[in-house]
Amino acid sequence: MIRYLLPLAIFLGLVVLLVVGLRHDPSVIPSPLIDKPAPAFTLPTLHAPDKTIGLQDLRGGVSVLNVWASWCVECRHEHPQLLELAKDQGIRLIGLNYKDDRAEALAWLKSNGDPYSTSAFDEAGRAGMDYGVYGVPETFIIDRDGVIRYKHIGPIDATTLTEEIRPLLERLRGS
Repeated sequence: MIRYLLPLAIFLGLVVLLVVGLRHDPSVIPSPLIDKPAPAFTLPTLHAPDKTIGLQDLRGGVSVLNVWASWCVECRHEHPQLLELAKDQGIRLIGLNYKDDRAEALAWLKSNGDPYSTSAFDEAGRAGMDYGVYGVPETFIIDRDGVIRYKHIGPIDATTLTEEIRPLLERLRGS
């Protein structure tokens, strides 16, 4: 009797795990960095390699840090949302160009439009790794004190921009 119950118990356990797993949104991956100070970085800018940008330059205002690359197909899908977000007054939209070729990244921005006030050039991907980047695109909202308040994995769509990102930016700018 027990030799029949054990396989049945294992099978039922696997079914329960499958059902629980199917109910979770795979794009929602909790970040241990939420509500923690953003990792410090100092990188050359994409447009001017002799100039640098770092976390210290983001302090004092609310910033949106968008990790992107010219080779990223999904970055092209979210780009119209970033161009729209860049129109908002008081929003600092900073690009983090991740593991890319400088010339290709510059050409990509020239042909698609440049929504960023500046882009950091993370050729080796070290800053991206410090931020826990799984892949591009990823977007972080950093408050005026340098604390990460939000992380979005994958391309931003119109709904995410309207229902999540803009309301959070308004709250953070108002506080």
